[in-house]
Amino acid sequence: MVHEVKPLEMIYQYNTLSKTLFIDIETVSEFRNYKDLTDRYKSLWQKKASVLQRQSEPLTKSDFENLYASRAAIYAEFGKIVCISCGFLKEGELRIKSIKSHEEKQILDEFADLLINYYDDPGDYYLCGHNIKEFDVPYICRRMVKHGTFMPNMLDIAGKKPWQTEHLIDTMELWKFGDRKSYTSVALLTAMLDIDSPKEDIDGSMVGQVYWVENDLKRIARYCSNDVVSLAQIMMKYCGQDLIEEHNIVFVE
Repeated sequence: MVHEVKPLEMIYQYNTLSKTLFIDIETVSEFRNYKDLTDRYKSLWQKKASVLQRQSEPLTKSDFENLYASRAAIYAEFGKIVCISCGFLKEGELRIKSIKSHEEKQILDEFADLLINYYDDPGDYYLCGHNIKEFDVPYICRRMVKHGTFMPNMLDIAGKKPWQTEHLIDTMELWKFGDRKSYTSVALLTAMLDIDSPKEDIDGSMVGQVYWVENDLKRIARYCSNDVVSLAQIMMKYCGQDLIEEHNIVFVE
């Protein structure tokens, strides 16, 4: 007898996804250039950069500047969040809203309010992201601590055991199936799973340039929200569900 195969249906079913908030963040360096850092922070970045570069010769000022431009954004101690895009399933639609601002505290406060008002119970709701456990959630939490933002229950995970954070669904972790050696991008995963990827005019490496030089938050938000679309489609595929049709994807201002 041949059974229909639905890979992760026993773990995450559609009723789980209907209680899930899909999220993605975009980050940039906290300051436009290395020269804008205080002397204290310049010294700290030099130590960080030396570890990142791992070369026998001492790094030059140019090295510190270039590394700051290309790498600072991925570290919560040296970067900041400029957009959080959120998506949820309702009545057959995927609805997506982007929280964007030049004021990071405003983004974090609005995101915290969203979680507190609609997703306040880790026992009943879920947050889903790609590499969310290693990047998005720790980054958000660290920046909330910096700004004194009230920590929602969904993010209050410091010191928690793995079985106490089961409300965090990580699409990259699920794809590993126990393999700890590799990183798989959203772009590669959607291609492999035959999921149409929204056409992008930028990629992650360009976000800093678009923010600091072009001053185009709307463009960054579009890129971030499209990643949320891909994220939701990946979970639909994982659960053996039909992909969400384009006319059922709604971008909310």
